[in-house]
Amino acid sequence: MGLLDNFEQRLERVVNGAFSKTFRSGVQPLEITSALRHELDVKAAVVSRDRILVPNDFHVNLAPADFSRMDEMGPALTDELTQLVKNHAAAQSYSFAGPVRIALEQNDELTVGILRIDSANVREDDVVWTPVVEIDGTRHTLRKGRTIIGRGSEADITVQDTGTSRKHVEILWDGTRAQATDLGSTNGSKLDGEPLTKAVLQPDSVIQIGRTRIVFRVLPVSTSRNGSGDPRDSRRDDPRGGALR
Repeated sequence: MGLLDNFEQRLERVVNGAFSKTFRSGVQPLEITSALRHELDVKAAVVSRDRILVPNDFHVNLAPADFSRMDEMGPALTDELTQLVKNHAAAQSYSFAGPVRIALEQNDELTVGILRIDSANVREDDVVWTPVVEIDGTRHTLRKGRTIIGRGSEADITVQDTGTSRKHVEILWDGTRAQATDLGSTNGSKLDGEPLTKAVLQPDSVIQIGRTRIVFRVLPVSTSRNGSGDPRDSRRDDPRGGALR
């Protein structure tokens, strides 16, 4: 039994375990693994005797219901998918132009049970890292400096939530790292389930204000593929770290 089969069996155990009730219908995680392997095989291009180039940037398009179920698995799913792609490439002697990135994306044009994969070859120098927050399915790009979130019209990002203050929370982005600060809100804020006063944000951190869930991400924007600068979600090896001062 090959290493790739071991990864598929491990992912299958996850699905048949804690998440077995979640995936009773619609797209299954193993269907995504099969589609990713197929995408590598059909897009493989021989560029020299010793080099077969395959895509390294994948966007898995899912119907809203399927995306919601997959998203509940969190980073563990995309981590497993990324490892599977790397091992399939190694087994087939494929080469990547840059780091492997896999994003799960909602596509309102698809019906439950149908998935579509878009892929491209993206070099590391073709990527710009962009901070965003995701609120109620909408992605907001953060500008450098301060961004205020609340229900008031003076907030930079307005949420329709009576449980939040007019100016509830502030996110400071210095171009490298982010920091969240509760602005003395009436009901307070939480960061990853803990009370928030002021804290540095890590990628995929969750801020809760009232009934509103805010997910902070730092996403790669492919400058060669997507000139509009639309941030694409992915699991990644982000070189940034340290504390914002």
